[in-house]
Amino acid sequence: MQVVFHLGAPCTDEGRLIKSLLKNRDALARQGIQVPPPSRYQGVIRDASRALKGAPASEDIQDALLDAILDETPHDRLILSNPRFICINRLVVQGAQIWPAIDREVMKLKNLFPDAATELFIGMRDPATLIPALFKSSRFGDFEEFTENMQPHAVSWSEMLTRLVQAHPDIAVTVWNNEDTPLIWGEVLRELAGCGPELPLDGVDDLLKTIMDPAGFARFQTYLADHPVDTEVQRRRIAAAFLDKFALEDEIEEDLDVPGWTEALIEQMSDAYEADMDEVLRLPGVTYLTP
Repeated sequence: MQVVFHLGAPCTDEGRLIKSLLKNRDALARQGIQVPPPSRYQGVIRDASRALKGAPASEDIQDALLDAILDETPHDRLILSNPRFICINRLVVQGAQIWPAIDREVMKLKNLFPDAATELFIGMRDPATLIPALFKSSRFGDFEEFTENMQPHAVSWSEMLTRLVQAHPDIAVTVWNNEDTPLIWGEVLRELAGCGPELPLDGVDDLLKTIMDPAGFARFQTYLADHPVDTEVQRRRIAAAFLDKFALEDEIEEDLDVPGWTEALIEQMSDAYEADMDEVLRLPGVTYLTP
């Protein structure tokens, strides 16, 4: 059995990925790919992980987990998603690190199904927008208090991923940039599901629909219907062309007004994020999805 944990990150797709996959739940189930609703497992996974404290689950516990999560349908691949699998939002960034405890928390997740092949999926986001988004989703009312002890200018995704793959070299890790998701949504869905292009999926344009003028999106769909494409690359080029003309500016541009952060710092953080992606691209054991 393959077990896929979609870790988020928090404040990236806002649950849309799993919602898009759920549109295909029946079709995927016929292929042995199970996409249970998050309400079926998030509490169960949390409680089991806390109880086991990183120890491998026995066969009885694994069977009990699967009984709670799934129906009687046969399964070869199980997809689980929760942006809080690793920690609460306040603890995502500490010092200069993203998910400082990811090696320990992934071990807990892995040992829920110790005999399964584990895969991890992570959407990355520019720390210049991620940290303010984490703050807005928290219970904090003061940004300076929320970011106390953070070193936002030094936050690095490649550092976190290096720790992760060194601690768990047997786990397949797939990452992408949240900023790219409108163009690679369909590919991310297929990678999560572990299915090929021969299986039609609903929802591959769910994200595009939210950031494109409705009339422009309708024209995009009509164009694809009249000009079927053979590859994801062709589809991305067409989507990019329509976005260039019909994108909703308010949906794709963020007006950052962060207390205590200068424009120079925000620009420095975004530049560092782009440079950090070169390091991610070179990491062994990490599949990096790009447009």
